[in-house]
Amino acid sequence: MAAFAVSGAPGDPANAVGTEPVAQAAPAAWRGWFNPDALPFIPVPEIDTAPHSGVTVGLIPVFLSNNAQGQIDQILAPDIIFSQYFGWGLRWRTFKNISEDEKWSLVAGAKQSVEREFDAEYDLGLQRDRNWTWIWHAMFDRSGTGRFFGFGNNTSRTDETTFINSQIRLEVTAARNFTHATQLAYQLRLHTSEIEQNALITLPSIESRYPNLIGVGDASEVQQRLVLSYDTRDSVSVPHRGERVAAFAGFTTRALGSSVDYTFVGIDGTYFEPAGDNLTLVAHAAARYMPTFANAPFWAYSQLGGDRSIIGEDQPLRAFATGRFVDRNSFAASFEARTWVQNFHVFGSDIKLELAPFVDTGKVFAANSESPLSHLHVGGGMGFRVVASPFVVGYLDVAFGREKIAVFSGIDYPF
Repeated sequence: MAAFAVSGAPGDPANAVGTEPVAQAAPAAWRGWFNPDALPFIPVPEIDTAPHSGVTVGLIPVFLSNNAQGQIDQILAPDIIFSQYFGWGLRWRTFKNISEDEKWSLVAGAKQSVEREFDAEYDLGLQRDRNWTWIWHAMFDRSGTGRFFGFGNNTSRTDETTFINSQIRLEVTAARNFTHATQLAYQLRLHTSEIEQNALITLPSIESRYPNLIGVGDASEVQQRLVLSYDTRDSVSVPHRGERVAAFAGFTTRALGSSVDYTFVGIDGTYFEPAGDNLTLVAHAAARYMPTFANAPFWAYSQLGGDRSIIGEDQPLRAFATGRFVDRNSFAASFEARTWVQNFHVFGSDIKLELAPFVDTGKVFAANSESPLSHLHVGGGMGFRVVASPFVVGYLDVAFGREKIAVFSGIDYPF
């Protein structure tokens, strides 16, 4: 018991062996669990109710590491989850920001049935201060919750079908930086896709309702694209001012070994305007057209829905599930008011809580002559973001529209 003795004035009862010191030591140990800087990890409960994905619950122990400047530069976030559809699962996530110019990430996981995932990416030259920027990306994903409602801007939920989507993708991007703001990027993508019968017996399978749909079964593509961009943002990860505008064009052809043919062009832009010390107004808009599409698989069409903007590909409409609306062409626009409301100091770093009310709108359409501004879908909601500048943004976005409430979570801003 002498190990619990503490120094004090002679004769102080607190120095008596086997009584008071023991009673005081235990509360001191427990108090460490309420000190964020003393915690070995952040226990984050996981609740995912994104449309089409069922309910997933779990626990994520998040381990954070700081660099010499006290900035969070690495996140380890393994988790154990239970999926309503596919049972228990495990995932490993590592996000490493070596500097503001270089980063890499690795995500891998599996569930008891159907679903598997692997995603690795390495980026170099993000600041565009060198002649070249490089991105290498490898991905395997087997998802059991794919949905297709048919083509068009007014598809009904009664037309909903489901499928298993197995994808393998290898990408390399080489971007020439002419100035700090101006860049021309070339991307080569090798991609295979297998659309299988549904894993969810509560919905019809895609091939039963759309038996002649191009893209059902096996398909492969060698896709090439060019992206010319002008980027004056003050930060790649946590921007507050500036703009990014990108014009893109790409194609896939059987002449180069693909099993499908199509082309696409478009433009994507985001504008950031500070409106005070703690408020940034953000506007985003994108349009994508497919000049040729007769031999295009359905998954290569322009898509609207979900929480992510991918230049040249999907666009967000957070009141609806990913890929909810599909057709030849698309238009999307969003507005956010990102407001910092509270500062915290945890794990030796400054963390900011951000609220971001948002509005999303957009449509898909078949005819090039059709106005992109008519018959728009609209949804809105609130974004909750945890920001650790200059590298890390974690988000939870809750959206409301004419279908189910949608909840999305992840890393990085939606655009």
